[in-house]
Amino acid sequence: MFLRSIAVSSLIASAAVAGSARADTFVVGYSTPALDRWNYPFNPTPGTRIVASTFGNEPGGTMFDNRDGQFIVGFNTGAEIPTGLGATSYTIQSCVVEITYANDFVVAYDPTVDPYTAFLPVSDPGYVDDADAGQPIELYGVGFRGGFSLATWTEYSPFGTGSVLDPSVRNAFALGANAAGNMVDVSNSVRERWTPQPFAVGTIAKMKPGSLVPIGTKLRFSLDTAQPSVQAYLRTAVDAGKLRLTACSLTKVVQQGGSFPTFYCRENPLVTATGAGAATMTIVVSTQTCAPADLNCNGSVNAQDLAILLTQWGTAGSADLNGDGIVGAQDLAILLSAWS
Repeated sequence: MFLRSIAVSSLIASAAVAGSARADTFVVGYSTPALDRWNYPFNPTPGTRIVASTFGNEPGGTMFDNRDGQFIVGFNTGAEIPTGLGATSYTIQSCVVEITYANDFVVAYDPTVDPYTAFLPVSDPGYVDDADAGQPIELYGVGFRGGFSLATWTEYSPFGTGSVLDPSVRNAFALGANAAGNMVDVSNSVRERWTPQPFAVGTIAKMKPGSLVPIGTKLRFSLDTAQPSVQAYLRTAVDAGKLRLTACSLTKVVQQGGSFPTFYCRENPLVTATGAGAATMTIVVSTQTCAPADLNCNGSVNAQDLAILLTQWGTAGSADLNGDGIVGAQDLAILLSAWS
């Protein structure tokens, strides 16, 4: 289910100009995800779980990922936002995701990122005590391994390959940027001794940090679309029509125990009966499409586009306007015929 509105559509430059570029803005809201999964090694019902929990492994433990319990939510955007325009044709103005707590007064609210040092064993020389109560719920993208991809992974796909006791074996994992800006698996950042920057940290309106969270509370993630890695991830996802995100935490637990947050999945009887409680998303996306000969997409075909074509002469570049695999005389003729 979704609510959709398309804001102002405009033509950059005159519609009569052959090189004009079209800009549209899409405002779309989804009241339930296309899929959700408790992405945990011992989940016997992948894809049909009624609740999902997030938590870490024991500090210093050699088994499992540091971000052990992960919650993947996915939204299919292709029916509402055009796909296949090329990732750079999209600008994600905003993206807000909400999930709903399914347990009552169990965990403390923490809206700030905690450093990895707070999750080291107390005996580790680098350990630093957590300065505030609770651990944040963080949102990341989803990366794939084990032969899976965005196109092939489903909420029913196998958890991983090899022993599920081992770290870094899950086929779908929390994906974020490292210090160099490269997108990597952040599931074991404590072992790797670094603190990733999430796409967003969950916040709760009008709740004081440190307060215990009541059941039914909405946790809101406002994705940092100004972060280049986040913008690039969202652009690629919208271009493909499939946006997948991972909610996870380093909530401290002990083997077979601990207090950790749980969230409603779309299959929960309360959700199916009332229509409330499943993950939601509102996204605002602007698209810009250009005439083929407008190589720099500035609304006209002129000397700047000619310069781009000439620098790509003899290559399989973006100036291959007739699609024959090489930039040459036929492409030049097409560009000149569209000159504005």
